Amino acid sequence: MSDKTILVIGTYDTKDDELGYLAQVLRDQGGQVVTMDVSVLGDPSSPTDYSKHAVAEEGGSSIQAAVDAGDENHAMQIMAKGAAMMTARLYAEGRFDGMIVLGGTMGTDLALDVCTALPLGVPKYVVSTVSFSPLIPAERLAADTQMILWAGGLYGLNSVCKASLSQAAGAVLGAARAVDAPDLSKPLIGMTSLGKSALKYMVPLKPALEERGYEVAVFHATGMGGRAFESLASQGAFACVFDFCTQELGNHLHGSNISAGADRLTNAGKAGIPQIVAPGCYDLVDIVGWQDVPDKWSDHMMHAHNRLLTSIVLNTSERQEVARAHARQLATAQGPVAMILPDRGLGEWDREGEHLHDKAGLDAFLTELRKTLPANVTRHDLDAHINDAAFADKALEIFDVWRAKGIVPSA
Repeated sequence: MSDKTILVIGTYDTKDDELGYLAQVLRDQGGQVVTMDVSVLGDPSSPTDYSKHAVAEEGGSSIQAAVDAGDENHAMQIMAKGAAMMTARLYAEGRFDGMIVLGGTMGTDLALDVCTALPLGVPKYVVSTVSFSPLIPAERLAADTQMILWAGGLYGLNSVCKASLSQAAGAVLGAARAVDAPDLSKPLIGMTSLGKSALKYMVPLKPALEERGYEVAVFHATGMGGRAFESLASQGAFACVFDFCTQELGNHLHGSNISAGADRLTNAGKAGIPQIVAPGCYDLVDIVGWQDVPDKWSDHMMHAHNRLLTSIVLNTSERQEVARAHARQLATAQGPVAMILPDRGLGEWDREGEHLHDKAGLDAFLTELRKTLPANVTRHDLDAHINDAAFADKALEIFDVWRAKGIVPSA
């Protein structure tokens, strides 16, 4: 008897054999299967649990409307909307434990919307002919989407694509059995940072917050981490955020593709979540280390972090732009915001005596930020570096005051 049910989604008119094979592997491994057809023109060889008509209607449309569109892009968007809405509803009703979607570019486009409709912690797998491709924009990836390349699987079954399909079936069923879902009984603190070589405050802060009864999730602010952080903030997942590495905002502002998106530093505020903020590593813009350096950065100092990531060091006017961007984003907040400004530096490499130290640049950034911060932000100037104990102490002091006032829920 199975303990887990997997939702299998795909275009059953063109990929009936492949989807059937995937479902059979799941059943052979003891899993149960429910099926959803997202095709438009054709029909499956046998009925699915959720038909293409039901999918289109879930999204407020119909298969006839998709056919009449006369355009495969418009038609698939009709199906993507319905599939995402139906998948979210079915999960809320407890109908499945994990999901797998199979497709080429059309199916992958739909799959990304479906994955985004599910909460963090629900196993979500995409088997695609374009997995890991630059065709897939980072902003469309749900925080815990798993992808497997569907090698040799464009048309029909063969031993090459069966290797991918069988692994994918085992992966999603194993994930559904093994997943340790988020514990919602403890209030969650969302924190942003980089590795300990650059920012160290999470080392004292995490245990201190845990001692107060909170769970702490630290997000690596290198694009995808910030996207996950913002996504959870938009869902109201956090009791409070300690957003101390806002570098992704500068990345986005200055055109880096290591971006958390245009909404960085806004979603907690829109959700009314209390925010304690500091502009950690504001002076750096990350670029892909193995690609050629864009001409616009040719006269800038650089810091090669590893073979994947290189950091560009911003000049004074660019730092001032970043300061103004912080002010614009935080001005939209509907909840309390405290901004800590350590005047001795905001990253380990900019300390006095370190190779990225630039007092004039730091002072210009802080001056611009103090001048432009909106009235809804309470400023806390601090004669310390962001990696000093005094910074963590100040953050905890603000947090404890907010707890005492009931601004942050008690654990």
